[in-house]
Amino acid sequence: MPASACPDDTTTPFSRCCPMIFIGILIRGGITCQKNPGGDCMKKFVVVLTLVLAIVIAAGVLAAQQQSNRVPPPWAYGFATPPGATAAPAAPAAPATPSAPDPTMHKLPGSNSSFTAAQIRDGAGPADWYPGDHPPMPDIVAHGKPAQQVIACSLCHYPNGKGRAENAGVSGLSYDYFVQTMMDFKNDKRKSTDTRKANTNRMISFAKAMTDDEIKAAATYFAAIKWTPWVRVVEADTVPKTRIAGGLFLVAEGAEAGKEPIGQRIIEVPEKTEDTELLRNPRSGFVAYAPPGSIKKGEALARTAQCTLCHGANLEGLGPVPGIAGRSPSYTVRQLFDMQAGSRKGVWTDLMKPVVDKLSAEDMLNIAAYTASRTPGGAVRSNQ
Repeated sequence: MPASACPDDTTTPFSRCCPMIFIGILIRGGITCQKNPGGDCMKKFVVVLTLVLAIVIAAGVLAAQQQSNRVPPPWAYGFATPPGATAAPAAPAAPATPSAPDPTMHKLPGSNSSFTAAQIRDGAGPADWYPGDHPPMPDIVAHGKPAQQVIACSLCHYPNGKGRAENAGVSGLSYDYFVQTMMDFKNDKRKSTDTRKANTNRMISFAKAMTDDEIKAAATYFAAIKWTPWVRVVEADTVPKTRIAGGLFLVAEGAEAGKEPIGQRIIEVPEKTEDTELLRNPRSGFVAYAPPGSIKKGEALARTAQCTLCHGANLEGLGPVPGIAGRSPSYTVRQLFDMQAGSRKGVWTDLMKPVVDKLSAEDMLNIAAYTASRTPGGAVRSNQ
């Protein structure tokens, strides 16, 4: 074992280093068995994996109890205040007046199509601005299942699977990981620690209403689309003031515009508000403002936790383990916190427990800033 893998000191928790050496070896062993079927290879691998999982689960019980009183970081879940916090009551809304559909046709550069606002956000067939950017969509991705209240995958996650800060980027994930994630939703093994996050509850209901074949079709489709950079990380002491719409932070305009201290937050906003919020442009990404020094701190934590052993040399994914480079830092923090809190369960989540059990909210922020700043090829995306 390399000397650097488990530092000989009392400040680096065992849970952040040594277990991941063995987990990384196990993952590579499983991949080797898949490539070379036959004999007792897979049987032995399953036995060893079961033993490791038993140890990991037992070690995680006490840690889960210790973390149970932690409060989810509200910014990661799309809120300004933590769960249970009291806020000033909103002013009474004026009575709604039904309005005629807006007939305005919208266009985007490089697209031959034009759509109304209603067509853009149609849950049973949302706008596909750039059909040449992706393979033909299966029906569940393009149209959902209206009779079962299942919205088309392409509405929230876009036809190219890039997604937005309030949901998830799903393209470039392995077929096995995608299917397992959907089955976790279906079997009540994945939920949000912050119960106010409504779209997680919708995903649970969608997964329960989808057939196995529909889940497999979506997994095959999104796995075939390569992940490319989608978020630009900028370290800054101050950030634009924002408003929140459906869990998405948007830069405030007009009289509400201005700057404010970033504090211990990552504020992830669209590069172009109208392109994201109104037009749902699948080519318009995000900028994530992070506290100064967070990328460097996150890199140090990632090295200590041996993230590359399981997530690949450039954090682009390895076998069934998902890529984490260049993806939404808000999403990453949500997943780290949900795993720590026990809101995410399952085989691969159990393997993450030794890593997340001792992480503070600041650790999660720093790790997410670092992973978001990376590209799947290993380079750092410009933070200017």
